[in-house]
Amino acid sequence: MCLAIPSKIVKINENMGIMDVNGVKREASLLFLEDVKIGDYVIVHAGFALHKIDEAEALESLKLLREAAMIYDNEGE
Repeated sequence: MCLAIPSKIVKINENMGIMDVNGVKREASLLFLEDVKIGDYVIVHAGFALHKIDEAEALESLKLLREAAMIYDNEGE
């Protein structure tokens, strides 16, 4: 299964961006997007930012992903 993760752009260098997800930073290509800026939230999959999303939507998605991970971890105990 693959997940597209909401990520916040914290740095841009030409067509590459540094994304932050809960303090974890990764590099992703911005080639598929226009008019993105530092502070924008984007959906990242396989190293590419695919589209820009609203901050509230991004934060809600991240919250749900954290909750799902906690449930999964607790079931394994």
